[in-house]
Amino acid sequence: MSTSSKKLFTFDRDLPEPFDKLPGKTTKVTSQYGDGTKATLSSSMIKAVQAYCNCKNGSGKGAVGRIDHRSVAEYKSAMGAHIYHLVVYDPSSGNILASSYETDTENISQYTVHKSARDGAAVLLAMIPELMKDDEFAEHMDAYFDCHCTGWPDLTKATEHMAILCDNAYRRMGDEACAAHVKVVLDSSGNIMRVSMAQIEAGSFVPSAVIAGEFLVFAQTGPAPVYTPSSVIDHSVFIGKYPLSSGRALNVQEQSMIPKLPEWYILPEQVVSVCRHAMDSSKKQSPMRNFLLRGPAGTGKTEGAKAIAAGVGLPYLKYTCSANTEIFDLVGMVFPDTETASTGDAMLDQERDMLKTMGGVTYDNVAKLMNLPGLDDIDYDAEGTYLALTGIEKTDATSQDCMRAVLEKVMGKVQQLSRVQKDGQSSGQTYSYVETDFIRALRYGYCVEIQEPATIMQPGVLVGLNSLLEQGGSITLPTGEVIRRHPDAVVIVTTNISYEGCRGINQSVLDRMNLIQDIELPTAEVMAQRAMSVTGCDDEYMVSKMVQVVCDMSDYCRKNGIQDGSTGMRGLIDWIISAEITGDPYTSALYTLISKASSDEDDRQALITNILEPHFPPRRKRAV
Repeated sequence: MSTSSKKLFTFDRDLPEPFDKLPGKTTKVTSQYGDGTKATLSSSMIKAVQAYCNCKNGSGKGAVGRIDHRSVAEYKSAMGAHIYHLVVYDPSSGNILASSYETDTENISQYTVHKSARDGAAVLLAMIPELMKDDEFAEHMDAYFDCHCTGWPDLTKATEHMAILCDNAYRRMGDEACAAHVKVVLDSSGNIMRVSMAQIEAGSFVPSAVIAGEFLVFAQTGPAPVYTPSSVIDHSVFIGKYPLSSGRALNVQEQSMIPKLPEWYILPEQVVSVCRHAMDSSKKQSPMRNFLLRGPAGTGKTEGAKAIAAGVGLPYLKYTCSANTEIFDLVGMVFPDTETASTGDAMLDQERDMLKTMGGVTYDNVAKLMNLPGLDDIDYDAEGTYLALTGIEKTDATSQDCMRAVLEKVMGKVQQLSRVQKDGQSSGQTYSYVETDFIRALRYGYCVEIQEPATIMQPGVLVGLNSLLEQGGSITLPTGEVIRRHPDAVVIVTTNISYEGCRGINQSVLDRMNLIQDIELPTAEVMAQRAMSVTGCDDEYMVSKMVQVVCDMSDYCRKNGIQDGSTGMRGLIDWIISAEITGDPYTSALYTLISKASSDEDDRQALITNILEPHFPPRRKRAV
């Protein structure tokens, strides 16, 4: 085994995540170039592969590219926010140039591979394009990339893929007789000839092709295309694989309520991450059960919520909020039967009659009946309003404190109106309580999605549910029954705060979200695959162009402050279907895509001129 490969493959340093949890570094697998010896994990190779994956999926800094037959890499060091390791590798000779570069000071220093210095991960990163020419290495790199993007759901498989990558590279570099030998020249001192500042300024190593990531030092490039695997994770490996409690049995009806994921659905890493956090935290004192999915329209937030329910193996329910959503819409309503006998309380009987003429027992009607303050009064004088409501002086009283006090008074009155027992005797009064899906989910331990709570006009509605958002929390229903949250109950809030008419979610509610995931538009490759699966369209070229239009339009709207419409997957799917019907993608785009993007005529025309027409010119000019 050559000295060069031994210096690059360090086996005595701690392994990075997620392999730091393994009991040892030796595995049960080996590469095709092995001599029967089991593969050993190398921290430097793991770091290089992790860096490559992060560059490829856009989650990390750094880049890999080519200059003619050579490869170049910028490896983001963990030692400092502004430090990059720059490497140029020539596979024909095995020669290496490398330096450590500080972007803030433009200082260049020696890059040395030694047990007391650098571990060689940056050099291995630059060698990956050459290593990828081997079928075995390429196959296991692609497989490991899937594991990496999904948060390593199966650590055993991820370890096997990584072990073969380590062994494949180690054997090929160390054995000159190997048919797939990879040359590398590194002297015994570990010192490497520098990449000089003069070479950087002269553009000597400007990449001719960007394979992954975004170059900042060798060149100011845009990011390379981010390639997402065609199938992030197989559904059969995901569904029901993240149980929250052991031994729980669902009945037939509950099992039928677990979502079935469509074949075309590609699981985002955010969904897998939520499921992993929910399952792995189950044994903690405060398990993670509240999650917020936030993102533009059409990015798959609701599909993600259903996928989470499928992953944890729980029934799925949902509630869609609106501007007029009240606390009772989420908690449930009691409807006293006013045709039955009197309760014996003349005042309550009179109030029931008044509520009947007002349209029934609703939050607004009860608040009006009790002459409780409205939002304007609360906002004008929160301290005085709180004193009037509670009789307690609170100099730091907020609008939320007042709304909570109003809610308690309304709930108390509804319980009085619905009372069925008086002095131990039946009053003859009957009532009906309608349980909401939200309460049902929390009572029985289901997964419930609350859609678009940012549209709610009354700021105290979600605040009134804070007690139920606490693990083990409880709430008193209008009937007087106390509901305690089931330990398995999962609450998923999905919202798009960029929608017109949306408000910010109250900070106390946000604080109770265990995990907040921002869901963006999927990559172009995933959008095309998903759209073709949903629509049945098999014209890959046309769909790819349509995806590019949607992505460009979304970017244009963001940069130009166009926020009165939406662009995304729904518009893309509608456009594809319409284009198949009309045979004219340009015309179909006007009424399925452009019309949704903005209500402003000038903005629509700008989108047509700048985005649509370069890709799909009109057969003849049309007015919008």
